Amino acid sequence: MSQPNVERTDPQPLIGHPRTHGTGRPVNYDQRPMLVFWETTRACQLACKHCRASATPGALPGELTHDEGMAFIDSIAGFGRPHPILVLTGGDCLLRPDIFELVDHATSLGIPTALSPSVTPMLTPEAIDRIVASGVKAVSISLDGATAATHEGVRGIPGHFPATVAAIRALKAAGLTVQINTTVMAGNVHEMPDIAALLGAMGVDIWEVFFLVHVGRGVAEGALTPSEHEDVCHLLYDASQYGFIVRTVEAPFFRRVVADRRAGGPVPETVLYRDLSARMHELMGPGTHKPSAHTAATRDGKGIVFVAHDGDVYPAGFLPLKLGNVRETPLADIYRDHPDLLDIRAAKFSGQCGVCTFSDMCGGSRARAWAATGDVLAEDPACLLVAEATSVVPVPGGAR
Repeated sequence: MSQPNVERTDPQPLIGHPRTHGTGRPVNYDQRPMLVFWETTRACQLACKHCRASATPGALPGELTHDEGMAFIDSIAGFGRPHPILVLTGGDCLLRPDIFELVDHATSLGIPTALSPSVTPMLTPEAIDRIVASGVKAVSISLDGATAATHEGVRGIPGHFPATVAAIRALKAAGLTVQINTTVMAGNVHEMPDIAALLGAMGVDIWEVFFLVHVGRGVAEGALTPSEHEDVCHLLYDASQYGFIVRTVEAPFFRRVVADRRAGGPVPETVLYRDLSARMHELMGPGTHKPSAHTAATRDGKGIVFVAHDGDVYPAGFLPLKLGNVRETPLADIYRDHPDLLDIRAAKFSGQCGVCTFSDMCGGSRARAWAATGDVLAEDPACLLVAEATSVVPVPGGAR
C-alpha cells in the first residue's frame, strides 16, 4: 500500500495474486507496473519521525487538480488489462477533498483501488462506511509498536495507539482487507513479536514491514545493521505461519531468506534472532499455518512506480530519482521507456548486487543504494551478503 503508509516482500497487491493480478496470466513488468502509488496530497495531521513525505499540515502548491487527477486515472487504465492496482496515499489521502470522487472514477474503469489513510479524527465511522461503499476492498494503516509508548513515540500524537487499535478493529468489522504497515528500526525491533501477536489477535490480513531508507524525516532515525536486517527477515518468515501474509518494503533480500527457509535452510545463531523467536513462541505458540511470505521479483521501478502530489514520477516513494511528470508525459511512456527503469528491470547492477545469484529475485533496495551512493544501480549496503563480501559487517551490541 502507500509509502510509507503502504509491500509490502515489496509493495504487492492486496487484490488478486501477486504475480497475476487475479487474472491467472503472468504480468509483464516491462509493460505495466503491478502497483501505481499516487501521493494524492502531502497534507497530514501527523508528524511521524520516519515519514518519507515529510508531510505538512496543509496541501502544498502544485498538487494535481481534480481534473488532472481524473485524467491521470484515465492514463492508468491506458496500460490495458490487467490494470495496475492504484494505491491512493499521502500524507493523508482523506484530507484530499475529492478523494472519493477519484476512487469512484478509478473503480468505474475497473482499476483495483486501495487506500492508505492516516489514523486521525478524519477516519470516522462515516468515513469507513464511505470507503466500503466506494468499492475499495483494501485499506492500509500504520502501527509501529505494540505499546503506546513506542507507537506514539514514532507518531508524535498522544492517544494515537488506542485510536489505531480501534481503527483496525473497525476496518475489519466493516469487511475490508486490512494491511498493517510497520517500520522496523532500532527503537522497536524488540517489539516485533509483540506486534505480530497483536495483529494476529485482531485478524489482520497482511503485515507489511518497512525497512528504513534515509529520506524525508527518516533521516533522523537510525536503521538496523545488515545482521539485524537478516534476523528480522527470518523472524518475519516465522511470523507468516500465523495466518496473515507477510511482506516487506525496501528489503528485497527477504525473498532470499524465504527461498532459503523454504528449502530447509538454517535460522541465524544470533542473540537477537533467538530472543525474537522465543518471544514470538511465548506469545503465539508454534506456527500452525503454511508460511505465507510473498516473493514476487518486483523492485523499485520494476512492477512499482510512484507519482508524487505534483505529478512528478519516481521509481518508488523512497527513491527520489525524478523520471518525468505526468503533466507532460503519459505515465505509461515514462514507465516503459525511461533509461533508468530499463536498467533497473534488466538488473544491470554494480558491486555485489551485480554478481549475486539473487540479482533478479532480490536485486537489492534501489532506494537504499541511491541514498548511500547516489547511484541507483549500486549495491544495497543493508544486505548481509553485501556486508560480508566487503568485510564491513557491523556487529551490534549483543546481536551475535
